[in-house]
Amino acid sequence: HGYLVLLPDLFYRSGPYTAPDPAKLFSDQAVRDAWFTRMRSAIDHERAMRDSVAYLDTLAAVPDVATERFGVVGYCMSGGMALAAAGLFPDRIAAAASYHGGRLATDDPTSPHLLAPKIKARVYVGVATDDASCPPEMTQRLEEALTAAGVDHTVETYAARHGWAPADTPAHDEAAAERHWTTMLSLFDSTLK
Repeated sequence: HGYLVLLPDLFYRSGPYTAPDPAKLFSDQAVRDAWFTRMRSAIDHERAMRDSVAYLDTLAAVPDVATERFGVVGYCMSGGMALAAAGLFPDRIAAAASYHGGRLATDDPTSPHLLAPKIKARVYVGVATDDASCPPEMTQRLEEALTAAGVDHTVETYAARHGWAPADTPAHDEAAAERHWTTMLSLFDSTLK
């Protein structure tokens, strides 16, 4: 599709690691708890946004990159990071997408929805019908914040479980995953080309 993709390892600070088998990670609560306890200590809002500056600078320095405004995409916890980056770097982010993102509108002072007034990007959010990390009232709170701030956005609910996009998880939903690719490419094509 003509896009240069940078896929950072959000957990690089945790040192060398081997990710657990995705089937166990998404089906065995003990495995999931142990994994996320270790990995959560490697990333937080401040570190993620500091890293985002380095990623944006790296992309801007690539000779073949045709723009200085970029698209960002996040899944699960990085869905909130994508929206936060759009609010913290409004002159550098043209498009932001979050798929089955969690904790998008909480009472935490770093909640992504609080940055809505600063967002200049076009935003797409795809939430899951079965997702404890983003229940309907959270989705509504996010939608209200984006609307009140005048952000050009779309929020859609997918009839799927949290984690539908990756093909190697038990939650994978082929139809929802295909729909996510369609919406992402449409967002990028309309803002970055």
